[in-house]
Amino acid sequence: MDNLEQALEELGLPAHDNNQLPSSELRFPDGGHYRIEISGVERVSSLQTLIKEAEQQQVPVHRIIATVGGATYLTQAELRDFAQLAREQKIEVVMTPGPRRGWDGGRQIATSEGLVSGMRLRGMDAVRHWLKDIERCMDAGFRGFLVADEGVLWLVNQLRQKGVIPEDVIFKLSVFAGQANPAGAHVAQQLGANTFNPLADLTLPMLSAIRSTIQIPLDVYLCLVNSMGGFVRFYEAAEIARIAAPCYFKIEPGPSEEAMYAPWNPDSYHDDMMRDRVRNAAVALELIGRENPGLKCSPPGGDDLAIPR
Repeated sequence: MDNLEQALEELGLPAHDNNQLPSSELRFPDGGHYRIEISGVERVSSLQTLIKEAEQQQVPVHRIIATVGGATYLTQAELRDFAQLAREQKIEVVMTPGPRRGWDGGRQIATSEGLVSGMRLRGMDAVRHWLKDIERCMDAGFRGFLVADEGVLWLVNQLRQKGVIPEDVIFKLSVFAGQANPAGAHVAQQLGANTFNPLADLTLPMLSAIRSTIQIPLDVYLCLVNSMGGFVRFYEAAEIARIAAPCYFKIEPGPSEEAMYAPWNPDSYHDDMMRDRVRNAAVALELIGRENPGLKCSPPGGDDLAIPR
């Protein structure tokens, strides 16, 4: 076992989850420990509502995860309007390209046992269609994209290195990649992820062990849809920021992604969802200030954010 632990350490991995919970020495370039990410901004009206509520609640929104239902549901004009509004507000946008595994011709992913096969793109045509959607979004000005398939992450990083994809484009490895330990985090960083979303139910020692392995930001859920657990971690937020900095705190309450991001939901549904999520972020910020006022939230509009061009 001594040889095994030594081998893990030589590979840059901890031999155990980190129960000592040391403070992270890493920060965002502006010195911040944490930032706020709001998921599920599906259309321009949703972004307008989010901006208005964030101003009212005095919540700095640094990043949004957009078009979770798929960017293919927005017209090119809508994509451009979305990008322009985000640019004016200096908000980073991580787009969710489509089509994706749950909507192509294969149905294995839709079965109870087939679900464990993962959210991978089936075949090279699906990969090409996904890349076409990224191209369409880049034409509208977006510079951040969500990736759930590690093979595709490797591919887009190679395309970025070759200049096919601009070097200022960032990629976020999704929670749907299912990574949950330092080895998986190390692979994500090695494959070119700029930011990493591990599974949402990891303990503090698990998060601390992951932080000891990588330098890129961790994206940590503070509240999550009921279909994936529905838990709330507001009172843990200060400790997460202390041990896992730099981190984005993800806000995504609701019934299920399938229900919330259906494209036929009316604007009013999405607007109410945005107001609730911003208020949840306001609660988290309040509790972090009470639990550990020494922790710093990044100011809005950091130079390192992938703000639409």
